[in-house]
Amino acid sequence: MRDENNLAQRLATREADYLRFLTDTAVPADNNGSERDVRMVKLRQKISACPRSLAGARHFAALRSYLSTARKNGLGMLDALARLTAGRPWLPENTPALTITA
Repeated sequence: MRDENNLAQRLATREADYLRFLTDTAVPADNNGSERDVRMVKLRQKISACPRSLAGARHFAALRSYLSTARKNGLGMLDALARLTAGRPWLPENTPALTITA
């Protein structure tokens, strides 16, 4: 019973967040974009059984992530790949500076 109460309370206190897609057209009403991003990895796993090495799997995931982010920001995949191979990788404009703390 406590789980249901916690969910009801969270929905009541964060209603604007849960319904943001109604007022902001940039927010999707579902998470299908995230599911599509994962689908390619699972499809590759089914076709070729598994990556041949951990390094290969990491390279594949990094490249898919780069292309997905570029596409979501309006850059074509071919343009993103061309910039990447030319040594000028595309980065989102509002990327916060990365700070490393010990």
